[in-house]
Amino acid sequence: MFSKIGLIGTGTMGGAVAEIVSASAPEGQLYLSNRTQAKAAALAAKLPSAQVSTNGEIASRCDLIFLAVKPQMMPGVLSEIAPVLAARQDHFVLVTMAAGLTVEAIRAMAGGDWPVIRMMPNTPIAVGAGAVQYCGAGVTEAELAAFAALLSAAGTVDPLPEGLMDAASALSGCGPAFVDLFLEALADGGVACGLPRPKAMAYAAQMVEGAARMARLSGDHPGALKDAVCSPAGSTIQGVRTLERGAFRGTVMDAVIAAWEKNRELGRAE
Repeated sequence: MFSKIGLIGTGTMGGAVAEIVSASAPEGQLYLSNRTQAKAAALAAKLPSAQVSTNGEIASRCDLIFLAVKPQMMPGVLSEIAPVLAARQDHFVLVTMAAGLTVEAIRAMAGGDWPVIRMMPNTPIAVGAGAVQYCGAGVTEAELAAFAALLSAAGTVDPLPEGLMDAASALSGCGPAFVDLFLEALADGGVACGLPRPKAMAYAAQMVEGAARMARLSGDHPGALKDAVCSPAGSTIQGVRTLERGAFRGTVMDAVIAAWEKNRELGRAE
């Protein structure tokens, strides 16, 4: 479906997407560019299907163009390539992963009603355990299916109405940072109780991964899974009581809502 794939921006998220896409991209037909070209070159050297390119070359030759830049950088990148896109006579699809920026905002900055896929990946896609929500405008069902197949190694790839993309970004896009903070705190608690730090971190990471897997695969409500661990007058319920006293659940909810509000603010800024 897509014969030439370009990726503008090879930072943390862009690099992870490039690695996933490279497995399915035609040999030599994945083009990478970055503000610091040495960074794009270092990534291309690891990916057999990739080569270093420029923003203009990608805009002129690729039929799937990933815009892997931050929301604040998007206007500058799109103003640079807009004349190139306007001069094209063939079909292409833009893919944005910038938080808060709607399809219409991308089209306005790019200077045309081009086909656009909006996606929201999270950092665990780098280990094949992430989540990618996506929606499209002016894109065919076949193109959306090809896009989803291209990203399938990322983990869960799920279509979502655009009106919910900011919420998905706040939850699964920002969520890894919240979980990492919790993971660090768990390990610190283990260290405070006498565990060597490497073991505390390993146990905490395995426990978080296992608990999440159990919740996902069992289909049981998290409250029921929590209750199954809380024996009467036991140690777990005392830990739960301490978390509740610290407004743990309310604070986590507030963190997601704060991220959602920031996403909406980013969208309004454009």
